[in-house]
Amino acid sequence: MMYRKTGFIFFVGVLMVLSLGKVQAASSLFTDFENTPRQLEEFTGKGKWTIVMIWASDCHLCKKEIGSYIEFNNSEKKVKARVMGISLDGSEGKPEAQAFIDKYKVDFPNLLGEYERVERWYEYKTGQNWKGTPTVLIYTPDGELRAQQAGAVPVKMIEKFILRESKIETSKVETAQ
Repeated sequence: MMYRKTGFIFFVGVLMVLSLGKVQAASSLFTDFENTPRQLEEFTGKGKWTIVMIWASDCHLCKKEIGSYIEFNNSEKKVKARVMGISLDGSEGKPEAQAFIDKYKVDFPNLLGEYERVERWYEYKTGQNWKGTPTVLIYTPDGELRAQQAGAVPVKMIEKFILRESKIETSKVETAQ
């Protein structure tokens, strides 16, 4: 009887380990445009502010705002910031997302996410209800989510926010010394 019980427990344990591996592989929230699973943390916390624009190819505000984010990404090296995008077009809308990237000449990294999963992730990360696209997340150079805003966010506001937050961090360091 003990052998059967031990064998059963071993069998269940093996199944759990095998299914955990499948869940981890299948549960990647984002993929790149080559279908490689990616994590947002691969892009944040690398010594630069990271501005994440969550967009969709059929979003009119996203189309209107994307040019300023491209310009910001390419010209605002002085604030040590970079931009990346997350398309909510998902795997089925990948051709539309790629067409958006091509049409607007988006040259910063972009990931794909499935709408419902990104919505749940956003609510978990921010503690706020999802409102729609565009949505902007701002991560510190250390990878901490510092701000989020639904709707169009002018890059001038982002610049001011980063400069203000950088001064606050600098004064904290100086005060501690």
